[in-house]
Amino acid sequence: MADEQQNTGGSTTDGESLEGAAVDQAAIAPADGINSDDKGAKKKGSGVFGKFSVYLLMFALVILLAAMVVVGTYLRSHTKTTNKIKSQDLSQTDLKQLAQSDVTVGDAKQVLNVQSNAVFAGQVLVRSDLQVAGKLQVGGSLSLTGITVSGDSVFDQIQVNKNMQVAGDLAVQGQLTLAKGINVNGGGTFNGPLSAPSLTVNTLQLNGDISFSRHITAGGVNPGRTNGNALGGGGTTSVGGSDTAGSVTINTGSNPSTGCFITVNFAAKFNATPHVVITPIEAAAASLNYYVTRSASNFSICSVNAAGANQSFGFDYIIFD
Repeated sequence: MADEQQNTGGSTTDGESLEGAAVDQAAIAPADGINSDDKGAKKKGSGVFGKFSVYLLMFALVILLAAMVVVGTYLRSHTKTTNKIKSQDLSQTDLKQLAQSDVTVGDAKQVLNVQSNAVFAGQVLVRSDLQVAGKLQVGGSLSLTGITVSGDSVFDQIQVNKNMQVAGDLAVQGQLTLAKGINVNGGGTFNGPLSAPSLTVNTLQLNGDISFSRHITAGGVNPGRTNGNALGGGGTTSVGGSDTAGSVTINTGSNPSTGCFITVNFAAKFNATPHVVITPIEAAAASLNYYVTRSASNFSICSVNAAGANQSFGFDYIIFD
């Protein structure tokens, strides 16, 4: 009995416990239902807000990137603008303004492009350097204070009013005409013929034959003379010509003797004893047994036999060094 009561009591207790549990679950169930709905709503709201935050963040990044691109483009364009010279086209209105009055177009940082041909009726002044990309053609005279040409130049006609100095070689393909003299400090080489109405040189050296189509005129200072003892009393002499060629006249006096009639003294002394060639003029001079003595300073005309008294004799001479 005790066991049954205990079991019954136990069951009662258990029943009461179960009922209490049921009551508690019934009381709690509505609360649990409400909480679950609220949690679902909260979870749903938190998901929408999370997606909105991601979109907002992506939009902000896009705005930031766009701003960076705009700033970079501006800085790049600003740098190119400051570093490069701007170009500006010249319109028809600008051309009319230039033709009518004094107009300033653009500034020093800009480039003026003229697409059409330009004709300037007045003077043109370039205050800075002038660069010509194509050919430069000047129809009139060109006046320059100085000109430097680094490459080849072709001139149809050039006139130099003052001095002209050529540091390198000078090649003349055509005819060279000089109104005044030419002074050459060094040697000169002519592959073709040289024509000159008058040629004056201190020393002339010919490696080949020499040909003269006209007369040879030996100019220079007239040499001096000294009478010899062979003339006799009252005899006279004269000489005309130069150190290169000339004529000697001998007039004997009374009682001529053997020996030298005249000594011709050179105006300029030779470097060595020259070659003297004399030719008697007419038979009287040829009948003399004449001979010549010579040195670097003079030469003498002499005779082995005494000449006739009061007679005239003539000799021509040519002298080679």
